[in-house]
Amino acid sequence: MWFKNFTIDDLNNRPKNHLGGLLDIKFTEIGEDFIIGTMPVDERTHQPAGILHGGASVVLAETLGSIASYMCIDPEKYVAVGLEVNANHLRPVKSGYVKGICKPLHVGAKTQVWEIKIYDERGKMNCISRLTVAIINKPQ
Repeated sequence: MWFKNFTIDDLNNRPKNHLGGLLDIKFTEIGEDFIIGTMPVDERTHQPAGILHGGASVVLAETLGSIASYMCIDPEKYVAVGLEVNANHLRPVKSGYVKGICKPLHVGAKTQVWEIKIYDERGKMNCISRLTVAIINKPQ
């Protein structure tokens, strides 16, 4: 389903001067129809109560879904831009890492919808998110 054969290094060696880089989001696995990434739960991603900030979970979800969208298009012709993201935060996480698993619900020529499930280190789901992306012509 991917436009070309991507490697983990391709994904992790992108420029770091963006929000995903600041939060130390790392890609760990690419499958035939999914990608997986991790994010630390620490002072960068905590809310004042000392637990994972819901916005940080959304950043992980949108990063995974956006990169998955990018992996499905010809980047010489198109760009993928977010239309809508939602998230349900199911349980708190205090420390360690969370892992997001991103799978397609719909991959069309003009829109894509991705489901991102985020788990703590114990394997318990702490967030489920859905990202809708528009595929537009690359600006000239």
